[in-house]
Amino acid sequence: MRADLHTHTVFSDGELIPAELVRRAAVLGHNAIAITDHVDMTNVEFVVKNVVKAAELCSDEITVLPGVEVTHVPPAKMDKVIADAKRFGAKIIVVHGETVTEPVAKGTDMAAVRNPDVDVLGHPGFITEEEAQIAKDNGVALEVTGRAGHNITNGHVVNMARRVGAEMVIDSDAHAPENLMSEAYARIVAAGAGMTPEEIERAINVTPFDIIKRL
Repeated sequence: MRADLHTHTVFSDGELIPAELVRRAAVLGHNAIAITDHVDMTNVEFVVKNVVKAAELCSDEITVLPGVEVTHVPPAKMDKVIADAKRFGAKIIVVHGETVTEPVAKGTDMAAVRNPDVDVLGHPGFITEEEAQIAKDNGVALEVTGRAGHNITNGHVVNMARRVGAEMVIDSDAHAPENLMSEAYARIVAAGAGMTPEEIERAINVTPFDIIKRL
């Protein structure tokens, strides 16, 4: 089984239109994929209303979920952008966490985990134990990412999640065709981050599908 809750299309900085992204994911054995293009307060309506149309690509083979990645939004304004995304039809809410490779505003991780409408905190960098605990309490999954650069802190993310019992997911953050991960490759990324076999199984075959079920 494979569900990727963090991908991008031409509606932000991805290379593929939704139909091709979905087809390539289906061929790789995905059961579900969320299209989570980058949004802030200026483009959230445009992006969500367009990726919602991608739900027409759902089939017996794959479930397609419209979503967003709230990106570089000032922490004080994040709740408003998330509420707008939900209002326009986003099903999956990812927040672009404090990756060490980009100048994400300090406080982004905390603002994300405090909002129970957030499903996944993407590549959260050096997330603190306090933030991980709040993520657990609010049902926000912490992402172990296959994205080059962002994955530098995967091991730290796993340690913080393990310390408090927070849920984890293994996402591709795909921007190009070669970024999509099969289940086998997702397991390699997870093992490389130091996850145990039991943690890997839960992060791949349980947690993402639990998130989808609660929609």
